[in-house]
Amino acid sequence: MNRLNGVIAPNLTPFNEDLSIARDLYLDHAEWLLATGCAGLAPFGTTGEALSLGIEERISMLEAMVARGIDPARLIPGTGLSNLPDTVRLTRHAVDQGCAGAMILPPFYFKNVPEEGIYSYYARLIERVDHPDLKIYLYHIPQVTNVGIPPDLVRRLHSAFPDVIVGIKDSSGDWENTAELLSIDGLIVYPSQETTLVEGHRLGAAGCISATANLNAANIARLQSAIRAGGPAPELLAEVSAFRHLIAGAGPIQAQKALLARWTGNAGWARTRPPLLRMSESEAGLLEREVDALAGYHRPSF
Repeated sequence: MNRLNGVIAPNLTPFNEDLSIARDLYLDHAEWLLATGCAGLAPFGTTGEALSLGIEERISMLEAMVARGIDPARLIPGTGLSNLPDTVRLTRHAVDQGCAGAMILPPFYFKNVPEEGIYSYYARLIERVDHPDLKIYLYHIPQVTNVGIPPDLVRRLHSAFPDVIVGIKDSSGDWENTAELLSIDGLIVYPSQETTLVEGHRLGAAGCISATANLNAANIARLQSAIRAGGPAPELLAEVSAFRHLIAGAGPIQAQKALLARWTGNAGWARTRPPLLRMSESEAGLLEREVDALAGYHRPSF
């Protein structure tokens, strides 16, 4: 099994004026992330506006990444939708492309979903994909999906399908939940915040899958290297934490897109698909000044 250790970016999705995906810009950004500190990418995640992308778009862009020469063994694309047929199709496609795994949301939108229903969803998904190379990373983000994957259920799924359900991204923001997941033997756990890298390393986390890696991968990777070398790296931790808190407060998708548009001069970066709206020029200007004032953060070169 290919375990990606380090910082993984759920890469952003730029759009053309007609709101089609800006393919070359997308691929250039993916390559830049892998060259500047990312161990891997999680395309079509929350930060990539996955649920605003069509199924054919996801398939086409994943194939374009592989055709560009991006190693699929460094990709964990998001394939989870609220229905089995489309999730099966996207997941099987990711496996066929040779991806390291698929990051799969639980069936979202529904209320009061019983744990047995979630278990059945993943069990039937595995049965229908029916591929010896299938590796699933569960995606726990209950504040968005309305459907969570509690640790006891994760433990049950991992126990029932140990060679398939190999890991989880925990975006709950609840460290006690993350710590309990890290106690599950053999499970690969990616917290969603680089601010927890010190505690995560101590408990065996593989790294993190962080939205702000889109603009701060090099510093996050430097922090993780320092931690692995045995140092607490308080200054580096403070620097990456300050950047994360600023971007999170401004809205990580719109904020990072606005900064990329300003720093690269490419307007395609500022665009979002409805229902999200782009950041206003005045807001973007203020954010840019706040970022420039952060200690230890320097605009990346593209």
